[in-house]
Amino acid sequence: MTILSRRGGSGDQPEPDTSQLSKPAMKTAFLGLGVMGGYMAANLAQGGYDVKAWNRTRSRPGVAIASDAGAKIVHTIEEAVTEAEVICTCVGDVPDVEEVILGPEGVIQFAKPGAIIIDFSTIGSAAVHPIASAIASHEMQFLDAPVSGGDIGAKNGTLTIMVGGDRHSFDTCLPLLETMGKNIRYCGPSGSGQAVKLCNQVLCSLNMIGLCEAMLLAEHQGIDPQLIVEVCSTGAAGSWALSNLGEKVANNDFAPGFMIRHMVKDLRLVQEAISRELPGVKLADTLFKIVQNLDEGLGSNQGTQAMIRAYQKPDN
Repeated sequence: MTILSRRGGSGDQPEPDTSQLSKPAMKTAFLGLGVMGGYMAANLAQGGYDVKAWNRTRSRPGVAIASDAGAKIVHTIEEAVTEAEVICTCVGDVPDVEEVILGPEGVIQFAKPGAIIIDFSTIGSAAVHPIASAIASHEMQFLDAPVSGGDIGAKNGTLTIMVGGDRHSFDTCLPLLETMGKNIRYCGPSGSGQAVKLCNQVLCSLNMIGLCEAMLLAEHQGIDPQLIVEVCSTGAAGSWALSNLGEKVANNDFAPGFMIRHMVKDLRLVQEAISRELPGVKLADTLFKIVQNLDEGLGSNQGTQAMIRAYQKPDN
């Protein structure tokens, strides 16, 4: 895997001393082995890190993925974090992050002073500050580090990772982040990684509207949707979504790389972060929620490319 990183900040800064985290035996915990987390923990283990991993539900596929790669699966958060120098979390929404990190059985109850907690969840910038403050009161550091790239990026170790928090902690953890991502960017103080991620989700959700409507137009004109993927991916309309999800839309393949319920949550965070209405976000939210309610609510577990189902409903 080719590793590329972008540290941000001024170009005349000295290279940080990251030697302490380049040691293969660095003790790391990974909490949350879902669609993304299982692969991320696997890449850490395969990258030489000593990983103890935990998930609320041990039957999830990500648990086996992490275990097969060399991570040690443990039964409790306490077992995972007690000796860890870096603690990674990748869960769902704000309450999940608060429970896993701040709860009565959470990270801060058992982790040692000086540990660095990196949260890869998307929870919005407003939620970060009280979490970071509570962690600091236990003499630990916190980095908000939401990711983009879906299950494909998580599996291949090519995620984009947007990081907010203490710059020194970022520099210290950079080698670890590079085992999971291709483009790692320091975005600023606490909450900055989340702020950039919300902008990313606006782009992703509106891009999906364009992708679905282009596919419908192609079908209406008797054009093979696969041709749209092959031709338009090479021009000005090219995008990650078209290249990676276009064929899935064409084939009604709705297996999740990033679930609709997570995108709906992210768009809620977007709307909470700004005082004005964003018409494009409102439309995307409406379309995703139509699919979310299909199949007695099970539509929420399909990938975001399933937005096309909102257009396929008879009343649309």
